[in-house]
Amino acid sequence: MSLSPEQRSIRASIGGYAQKAKYDSRELTKNARTKFLSRFEREVDPDGVLPEPERDRRAQAALRAHMQRLALASSKARKARRASP
Repeated sequence: MSLSPEQRSIRASIGGYAQKAKYDSRELTKNARTKFLSRFEREVDPDGVLPEPERDRRAQAALRAHMQRLALASSKARKARRASP
């Protein structure tokens, strides 16, 4: 049986909600979030010499800067799409 794109999307949503009903989503993504944040910790303290609170503060700032760069790129892309015929 072949599903339309809309039906596939609905089926995927059902699966997502079923998973959230069974498990804590923060637990499911804990390892991925830890790995992602460690990237910014290595970026701001590659030698591991900063005290942990300072490294965490700087890593959070680096993460926010990264997200703002993504937001800017997204904004530019949307503007370019609107401008093109």
